[in-house]
Amino acid sequence: MEDNVVRYPQKSGAGKWIVIGIVVFVLFVLSQTCLVVTYQNEYKLIKQFGRVERIVSEPGLSFKVPFIQTVDTLPKEILLYDFQPSDVITMDKKTMVCDSYALWRISDPQKFIQTLNSQLYAEERIDTTVHNAMKSVISSMEQAEVISGRDGELSQKIRANIGTAMEEYGIDLISVETKHLDLPSDNKAAVYERMISERNNIAAQYTAEGEAEATKIRTQTDNEVTISLSEAEAKAEKTIAEGEAEYMKIMSGVYGDESRSEFYTFVRSLDAAKASLVGKNKTVILSEESPMAEIFNSIQ
Repeated sequence: MEDNVVRYPQKSGAGKWIVIGIVVFVLFVLSQTCLVVTYQNEYKLIKQFGRVERIVSEPGLSFKVPFIQTVDTLPKEILLYDFQPSDVITMDKKTMVCDSYALWRISDPQKFIQTLNSQLYAEERIDTTVHNAMKSVISSMEQAEVISGRDGELSQKIRANIGTAMEEYGIDLISVETKHLDLPSDNKAAVYERMISERNNIAAQYTAEGEAEATKIRTQTDNEVTISLSEAEAKAEKTIAEGEAEYMKIMSGVYGDESRSEFYTFVRSLDAAKASLVGKNKTVILSEESPMAEIFNSIQ
């Protein structure tokens, strides 16, 4: 009876692990071909047969059709492009060496991929556009203006000259900055000496204008002081004259009163006698006809 029973061999543990490994491998391959991981600093371009099907700009996971759709990546962060130093000519026909850089980013990946298609072509376009704008701006400025505009004014003019030309490529040109703007080494010393001489002439002109203005102010002040002194002296003389007139008026009133005139005459005579007594000699000799003698005689 037992000989008629069919026994099937049981699967070993190694076979199970092989099956599990195959399943995991298949799932991994499918995940690599189906899942699209987008980071915060990048764009993901989902292409189908070479044409952009959609653009993923938000970080996270998304899906694509395996083996049919492909994925390209574009940078989303701000990029730096360093220009090669180049010679530029100013309006007064002076040669200068300019070394600058640009900050840019991809603002519209759809336009970018349609017009330029790669970061390399984008940098070539930026190089050409900025270099042309730089030559145009510097050629409209004299050398002294270019040197004095290195603190930001030159970069603003270059940026304004470019305008919105890069937007048609889906590029946002954030800024164009000058790292180094100097004269060629063969004529640098001569130009600096000329600039120093010009600055000295300007300083001398400012000094002369200041001295002329100071002389004008001093002359005006002296005239005002003279006028003020004249007015003060005239006012003082007027006040003195009014005081003397008042004094004479008072004296006239005093001497006009007979009850007081003799007393004031006596006092004034004493003042006159006192004023005549100078030195060691205190003797006064008066004639009988003298008014002072008459006063003293009348007192007796």
